[in-house]
Amino acid sequence: MLILTIKTDQVEAQLCLYQDEKLLEAERWSAHRQLAETIHQKIASLLKSQEFDWADLQGIVCFKGPGSFTGLRIGMSVANALAYGVAAAVVSAQGDDWQTVGIKRLMAGENEVSALPEYGGEIFTTKPRK
Repeated sequence: MLILTIKTDQVEAQLCLYQDEKLLEAERWSAHRQLAETIHQKIASLLKSQEFDWADLQGIVCFKGPGSFTGLRIGMSVANALAYGVAAAVVSAQGDDWQTVGIKRLMAGENEVSALPEYGGEIFTTKPRK
């Protein structure tokens, strides 16, 4: 099973490509405010470097948090949209062993269909000014 892992809760984003539980390649970059602009390019580059295409993905594991609201939102949106677009399973996980846990869940046949973030607290939005 070809699996993509996505972690976007910090300034440094991380993508990994696995064949079952074997790590094929990892990519880390300082995404900061360019995460939404760079994540698709980084995924495409990661797949191409291993001679795979988007449609080859069979599973996606996304770090669910806690972490940056915007970073998690972008990572989860990409994971969910990509899973839907290529008909891959998607799961989310947290903790230090999130990749291992997520990969085992995928290999056991789990699919959240739509992974949701865990921000680590109540979401606070400011009231609009009049």
